[in-house]
Amino acid sequence: MRWACILLPQLALDGVLRRSASPDAPLVLVTGSQPRRVLHAANPAARVLGLRRGMTLTAAQALAQGFATADYDPADETRGRQFLAAWAYRFSSQISMRPHALLLEIQGSLGLFGPWPRLEAQLREELTQLGFRHRIVAASNPIAARVLANAHDGLAVTGEPMHTALGQLPIQRAGFAPAVATAFQRMGLRTLRQVWALPRDGIARRFPAEVLRHLDELAGEREVALEWYRPPDRFDHRIELGYEVESSQALLFPLRRLTSDLSAYLAGRDGGVQRFALHLEHEDQADTVVPVGLLAPERDAAMLFELARGRLERAQMPAVRAITLVADELPAFAPAHRELFDARPQQAMPWEQLRERLRSRLGADTVHGLRLREDYRPEQAWYSDAPAAQHTARAAPVTASSAARPGWLLSTPTPLRGADPRLLSDAERIESGWWDGSDVRRDYCVAQLHTGQRAWVYRPVGSDGGYWLHGWFA
Repeated sequence: MRWACILLPQLALDGVLRRSASPDAPLVLVTGSQPRRVLHAANPAARVLGLRRGMTLTAAQALAQGFATADYDPADETRGRQFLAAWAYRFSSQISMRPHALLLEIQGSLGLFGPWPRLEAQLREELTQLGFRHRIVAASNPIAARVLANAHDGLAVTGEPMHTALGQLPIQRAGFAPAVATAFQRMGLRTLRQVWALPRDGIARRFPAEVLRHLDELAGEREVALEWYRPPDRFDHRIELGYEVESSQALLFPLRRLTSDLSAYLAGRDGGVQRFALHLEHEDQADTVVPVGLLAPERDAAMLFELARGRLERAQMPAVRAITLVADELPAFAPAHRELFDARPQQAMPWEQLRERLRSRLGADTVHGLRLREDYRPEQAWYSDAPAAQHTARAAPVTASSAARPGWLLSTPTPLRGADPRLLSDAERIESGWWDGSDVRRDYCVAQLHTGQRAWVYRPVGSDGGYWLHGWFA
């Protein structure tokens, strides 16, 4: 067993339903031109009403009321298949796209993701979360897996059992061209086993060469040339809202779907995203572009949604009729380092997520980091800087300044009023800054004020005056 087929029987319909806030409501896809519009697909709720593929729209409206319609778009099917191929790239580097199906080479994946039942369960779980109905079959060769998926779900066969399962397939589901399948039926053949029993020279005389080639590929007796999928270096997904939206809250559902798709795409290519943009389309105005930037590559769906949501809520925009998420820069992704026994409480947010959420909510210019500078003067020993993704602070000078420092340093020292404080430490002299015109000569002490607070105070060297307050201890 080396190949898996993921059959997507309702790809176009699923593409519409997963963008809908009410996917369980009756919905049909309609194709054709006026006056004869025909139902291309119907979701389960619509089929309960008696609506079926091939029915005219007029007949469907006469039969039932209260169902929604959407135009069938073949390009939407293509986009959905390409998106799922990018998602499946996480599980296999050899993926071939077929109409309504994906073929995955899984022999090398079993050592990473576990035996086939475990890998199959993971594929099904993620496909369900993404909103795509599916059937999955595993077999010894890709063509057999694709054909067996026409009639089975969950089947995993190799060797003689695979040959038996193929032989039981009806002619209509064996992968032949419609004209060939009809010709076999007129000959009285009903299953693939009966076709295999025919003389090969007779099939070669009466049918195109593709028929024998297909039979050999099903049996695994002929190599199949497949075109492999490679994920693009750009993510560009668009959701048409169908109506104008004036509130950012109404954009949260499509935004969550877009960021979830981006996360799945990034997981498939084992990458991250550091910058992306939301393009909000309007009726008679230029698009509003909402940039979203991170300090380090990320791919967690919840985090990407929260960051995009924060930027979106702060944007001023007119009514929106469509939203597009575009990511051009997809750098490599390195997961955050965690200890084996992480003592962080479950409710606590990792620093990386908290930092990005603050920047999203308050603005990128309002969140700063603190860095140390090799300077003995307290007011010059640190400076404000943009928070870096990863930063290792340089150690402070190891001298007498390694004594206790307050957690709250006043920006400007103020005279200490009232009685002299009670000193709790010896004086620490700081003399520095003669080279830049900001010379300081001070004797610092830890002191307790009459209010009971612990403070950091100093007296200028050579002065008998009062103390100056420069910081507070917790």
